[in-house]
Amino acid sequence: MSSTSITRAVMLALGVSTALAGAALAQEKVLRIGMTAADIPRTHGQPDQGFEGNRFTGIPMYDGLTNWDLSSADKASVVIPGLATEWAVDASDKTKWVFKLRSGVKFQDGSAFDAAAVVWNVEKVLNKEAVHFAADQVGVTVSRMPTLKSAKAIDPLTVELTTSEPDAFLPINLTNLYMASPAHWAAKLAAVPASVTDAAERSKQAWAAFSADPSGTGPFKGVRLVPRERFEMVANKAYWDPKRVPKVDRVVLLPLPEANARTAALLSGQVDWIEAPAPDAVPQIKQRGFSLYTNAQPHVWPWQLSFAEGSVWLDKKVRHAANLCVNREELKTLLGGLMEVPKGTVPPGHPWWGNPKFEIKYDLDAAKKLMTEAGFSASKPAKVKVLTSASGSGQMQPLPMNEFMQQALKDCYFDVALEVGEWNAVFTNWREGAKHANARGANATNVTYAAMDPFFAMVRFVSTKTFPPVSNNWGYFGNDEFDKLIADARTSFDGTARDAALAKLHARIVEEAPFVWVAHDAGPRALSAKVKGVVQPRRWFLDIAPMSMERQGSGPGVSVMVRRVPSLHAFPSLITCGDQDVDARHKGEHDGAVRAPSRPWHGPC
Repeated sequence: MSSTSITRAVMLALGVSTALAGAALAQEKVLRIGMTAADIPRTHGQPDQGFEGNRFTGIPMYDGLTNWDLSSADKASVVIPGLATEWAVDASDKTKWVFKLRSGVKFQDGSAFDAAAVVWNVEKVLNKEAVHFAADQVGVTVSRMPTLKSAKAIDPLTVELTTSEPDAFLPINLTNLYMASPAHWAAKLAAVPASVTDAAERSKQAWAAFSADPSGTGPFKGVRLVPRERFEMVANKAYWDPKRVPKVDRVVLLPLPEANARTAALLSGQVDWIEAPAPDAVPQIKQRGFSLYTNAQPHVWPWQLSFAEGSVWLDKKVRHAANLCVNREELKTLLGGLMEVPKGTVPPGHPWWGNPKFEIKYDLDAAKKLMTEAGFSASKPAKVKVLTSASGSGQMQPLPMNEFMQQALKDCYFDVALEVGEWNAVFTNWREGAKHANARGANATNVTYAAMDPFFAMVRFVSTKTFPPVSNNWGYFGNDEFDKLIADARTSFDGTARDAALAKLHARIVEEAPFVWVAHDAGPRALSAKVKGVVQPRRWFLDIAPMSMERQGSGPGVSVMVRRVPSLHAFPSLITCGDQDVDARHKGEHDGAVRAPSRPWHGPC
């Protein structure tokens, strides 16, 4: 890439303002991050953009009743107390859970966090009659905890949560329900002009105002939002957890969906940290004295397959053939080593592995034989159409990876067309399903997924209860056998028994192959040497709060820190301690401005 093209790419993508380099910020410790997302994730407490949103506008500004422990790069990340200090399921009625809340916690607007606030936050996504019901937050909450039914305050620091059926996964799933300030929202509602009389519209405008001026309990507070351009957060020095009181004064988030532009921004000093650098730029990144971090990620980069009527994937031979036709080691080389080769959703040795009878590997001859048996040939290929995006879809490179898949599968009598759309449109269709018009006739979709807990890793993709629009069983895969295996795991409140049930489930998933498993993400990130205190956990998330920055005038340094990607045995087991909505994205939520329309679908290509 020439210096001219670098400069142009950076300036175009960043829209860098002179204000950032002004005197006011010169005295601050400012961390500037180039995200893979094409837009600022939602800021009102239930972010979109997949888990990219959780990383940058969820975890920094908000807390759940339960949180992920993101403090170690070497130990498995587990669920720990957040705004709840302890919890337990009722021994006589396992649909009821009691959570004890942390005392003395304040929202960033100064109001108190208590049981009433928990009930309010549950009702914002479950109670359609509530004045503050937010339809656009349902997809990223209810689909991730579909059994949650209600919440009731027992006393100011005790809340009871009820599920529709016994669900041992609930404490894990609650990490996705962030607590926003009811008092702050009420103030925004009161400020809506009296001329707006429709209750739903008043609520919508209140949430829009809240998004521009959010209030959670987290270590950072949002202070400036420019849709599609930048989001700024400042340190909440009064944060309740002393270990997570921020060491930087300000964080600036910049959407940079194109890998070369992100890399150019880092190398030119416009940002301090980027996700997913361009693989061919890795040698230059190291040579220039930047740090490159990777770590094992419980995250899968797949094709999820359609089982709708007429789908070519209804034949298991075709599904197995596709999994055998991909030379993943060759793909790993293409990505500069920044991936791990999968054997399933979790790796061998994991408590949920289960020793499946079908082995995911590269075997071209076996793949061709299966396709011939299924009635396909070079002159009569299997027609496949895949939804994908140019950005997002994990910390990887979706377009070159899908183009690799397209060429690889051609050798096994597949004719693959790629339908490329905006990440958020693809993500939204993940809950709409393969039968929806927005699937555009596709019989596979390329939405990556976190495999860090049983529901996220397996249940939502193979249960008949999670067909669209309930959750992410996009392809409508499932039957009585899988529902029984899921029930066995969900009702096992003993950790050992639950792992055994999940192992049986995982083995059957691999054997039936409702996915083409392509890669495990290694979460590559490149950083300036000015950024200190970085911990990249074995988790899809990370914590910005403990990071520190040398003064902005410091140089990039000369040291290079390269963490070798460890074995994916790092995937943690289930702890024992206790989607975007299908509606259109928020329009005009921020600063009262109308959001630019989503980029249209392109393709096939």
